Order: sequence, then C-alpha cells, then structure tokens
Amino acid sequence: MKTLTIFTPTYNRAYLLDRLYKSLCGQSCTDFIWMIIDDGSDDNTREIVQNWKQDNIIQIEYHYKTNGGMHTAHNLALELIVTELNMCIDSDDYIPNGAIAKLLEFWQINKNDKYAGILGLDAFENGNIVSGKMFPNNIKSGKYYLLKKLYGLEGDVKFVYRTEIIKKYPHYPVFEGERLTPLGYKYRIIDQDYDMLFFNEVICIVEYMIDGSSNTIYKQYFRSPKGFRHSRYYTIKYAANFQEKIIQTAHLIKESIIAKEYNIFKNNPAKFLSLIVSPVGLVLYLHLKLKMKKNG
Repeated sequence: MKTLTIFTPTYNRAYLLDRLYKSLCGQSCTDFIWMIIDDGSDDNTREIVQNWKQDNIIQIEYHYKTNGGMHTAHNLALELIVTELNMCIDSDDYIPNGAIAKLLEFWQINKNDKYAGILGLDAFENGNIVSGKMFPNNIKSGKYYLLKKLYGLEGDVKFVYRTEIIKKYPHYPVFEGERLTPLGYKYRIIDQDYDMLFFNEVICIVEYMIDGSSNTIYKQYFRSPKGFRHSRYYTIKYAANFQEKIIQTAHLIKESIIAKEYNIFKNNPAKFLSLIVSPVGLVLYLHLKLKMKKNG
C-alpha cells in the first residue's frame, strides 16, 4: 500500500490540472496516490483524467460527486483515503521536484503517535515563503493555531495529516443552500489533542486564482454565513489570545446577522463578550454590505 494520498478537490479546473499532474509525474518518489475529487465539473475534467490514468505513470483515483463546495470534497476524500498520510493540493497549485521524497523521509525518521502529522511550507513561484518565514530551527513541533502568536508565521502552511487521526474528527457540516464551511477550525480542534511536526521544506507552490476562495471571500460571507458562523464558534473557543477572541466574536455577530440567526447566545462559547462587541459586529456587517454594493 502507498504511504501518502494527495487529494485535489476540483471544479471546472481542467485547464489547470495539467501543471499539477506533470509535477507529480516528475517526482523521484512515487509512494503516493493522487485522488481527484471532482465536485460536479461540467468541463472535460473526467476525460483528461482518464487519459492520464491510461499513461500509468502515477496511481490516480478519480471520484465524481454532485457540486457541494470545497468542504464536501474534503469530507468525501477523508471517507475514501486509506493511506497512512494525506494532504490536500489545490487544483491551481503544484509540488516542486523532490518534495515528496523529502517529506516521506522526514516522516519515517520523526513519526510518533503524539504527532497528528506534519506542517510544511507553501511558497509562491518567485520563491517567497507564503507564511513570511520558516519554522524556528530549534523547535521540532507545535500547534498550528499558535504559529502566528509564537513564531510570527502569518500566511498559509501545508498540512499533512495522519489519516487515522483526522478521521476521528467530525465531517464538515453541510448547510442547505451554502457552498462553504471554512476548513481551518478542524485543524484547531486537532491541535488541542496533538502537536504537528515542523518541516522546513517547501512542499507546495501556490497560486491564488482570481476565482479562488481567497479572492472571493467577501461574497462568500453572504453566500455561506452559517458555514462561517459554525467555524467562528471553534476559533473563539480555541483562540490564541484575547485579541483574537474579540475579533472572531465580532465576525460571529456579523455572520449571525447575515444568516438571520439572531440568537447569538446559542452554543456560544463567549456569550458575555458577544453582548459587548455586538455594536462592532453590526458595523462590520454594514461595512461589508456597503463594500458588496460598490463592487456590484
């Protein structure tokens, strides 16, 4: 059995997937499965993947599902993955030469039941580290949600999880009519029980596409307020500091207004704080509404 599953949620990204495919074919280590979760594409994704499977260069699994959003693709992937490790590589990203061999060698040397997996580095094509800096050389492991507070890493990093660990935690909830529940809150929950190994190597080259979730975040607040609201409960509960708790609570108020969920105290880990920052949440809502109106 292979050690690693690289899963890629995709929706109408056939024009981009070839770059990722070529980067995987160019790896010196092929101890991995590439699992493509097609989230309801109506382009030629299925056809090009079938052609790649016939090439028989790397092991590919293709799974088609009704469109439901990124989080539902993650849910399906985690149901299907059977390898020891897994990581998500988006359709607009790719893996640099030799990265998988380095990653799996690092895991074989350092793996331990107390670790949920590995945090590696993302980089832009120009070589700049997305998180702004590398992990401290004298620190072997730690918590993802404390990276900014303790070490000053502010941007994205790459998660490589032990499959048996991440499968223990609940699926992302699906809210009717919505297409997004932010992924990061689950990583915070796992952080409460396990550390992550720090791997100071770039294992993913990222590109933030104009139609990607990072660049459409303001629209997503209105399209999926219940998904964001669900995520905020956990970022409040496990906030790195009081300042983050205040900010997250204000956003919770904003998303509650959008979702028309006016009982802000239900299942709320910061009931009193929510009452205090309610005016700030209202201002955030009005500001966001004005911004959306200006942008059409």
